[in-house]
Formats: sequence, structure tokens, C-alpha cells
Amino acid sequence: MPIVELTKAARAAEPGDRIEVTATDLAFKPDLEAWARRMGHTIESFEQTENEQVAIVVLAKN
Repeated sequence: MPIVELTKAARAAEPGDRIEVTATDLAFKPDLEAWARRMGHTIESFEQTENEQVAIVVLAKN
């Protein structure tokens, strides 16, 4: 569900905004990469710990 929530947040945000997303889903990183590529957004940072993954996404400026 993190990608669904991220999509909702991106729709409410402005181009160039940064969104921080935290997830525990093991498939989050490849899902995030595919989503960002498809939508034209940039993953500014990605960190993974034992229990969670945190990413900063910069929304495309269209």
C-alpha cells in the first residue's frame, strides 16, 4: 500500500515538492523505482534499515 499512499500524496502536492515515505513492505524499493520511472519523478534518497525503508521523492516539474 505505500505506493498507493504515495500516489495520493503526489496528486495533492505541487511539481518540485519533496515527499518522504516510510514503508515496511519488502517489495517497496522495486515498486518505488518502477513508479518513479513511470511517473517521471526522481528518488532523491533511499535508506533501508532492518525494519523499514525511507525514501525522499522529488515530484517531476512537468
